[in-house]
Amino acid sequence: MLRPILVACALALTACGHAVTAEPPAVARTPQPQHTPAAAPLVATPEVCPMPDSGLECNFQKRVKAAQDYAETRPGTVGIVLRDRKTGAMWRNGHAGDLTWTASTIKLAMVVNLLERHRAGKIKLSSEDRKLMTAMLHSSDDEAANTLWKRYGGTTFNAAFGKYGMTELVAQKGYSATFPYWGYEKCTTNDLDRLINYILDTVPAADRDYITGQMRQVGPEQQWGVWGPDSGAKNGWSEEDGGWVMNSVGFVGPDARYTVAIMNSLKGEGGYDEGRETDTEITRILFR
Repeated sequence: MLRPILVACALALTACGHAVTAEPPAVARTPQPQHTPAAAPLVATPEVCPMPDSGLECNFQKRVKAAQDYAETRPGTVGIVLRDRKTGAMWRNGHAGDLTWTASTIKLAMVVNLLERHRAGKIKLSSEDRKLMTAMLHSSDDEAANTLWKRYGGTTFNAAFGKYGMTELVAQKGYSATFPYWGYEKCTTNDLDRLINYILDTVPAADRDYITGQMRQVGPEQQWGVWGPDSGAKNGWSEEDGGWVMNSVGFVGPDARYTVAIMNSLKGEGGYDEGRETDTEITRILFR
């Protein structure tokens, strides 16, 4: 019986040994702070300006781009020149140098010349002459232009136009018995831009105020294109050799800050209504 007792005792000792073995005390751990990764710095996306070399403010560049895109969808070709007289920035499109019939925009240069000659004592404008000048500016009266052209010498007028910036103007032969004749001249949109800026920057104040005052209150036949609130225009429209032309030149904004010249040569692809809409919508896009 001894062997079973020894075996039992050994088992008992083994069991007891396991029972009394102490677990090591738990070690208290200090919670470690949780680190949230730093957010990546926000980087502003540079504003995309479509005409960065123009000198125009970025939002205005977007308007110019929209006006150009619109012009390219319209009948014929459209020359556009825009100038910011405050900053000196300007923009012209690819058709600004196209020779185009002036139509009645040339009457603006005629008035400048008449006032210049009168101021210099070379002619003496009568009250009738001044009424005719006002009719040319207000309602673009052709008979008034004819009378003054004949009375004060068409050749003298044409010789002076280059002084006002119309350096690319060309009188057209073969269209009238009288040459040169105001009704048959071609110039560029650049010429009209230089003309309106000559008026605003160089013409003596009293004469300038008369001209711009007339441009601000033109008759209903000229209330399109550059014309509108706080602006003034001289427009020209006619059906010429090659189709209709619809031209508008003037100024916009307080102190006539901006000048705009538009020459739309429809080239048989449209007429008066299409050209009027083109010139007016371009101005609206630019200054809405």
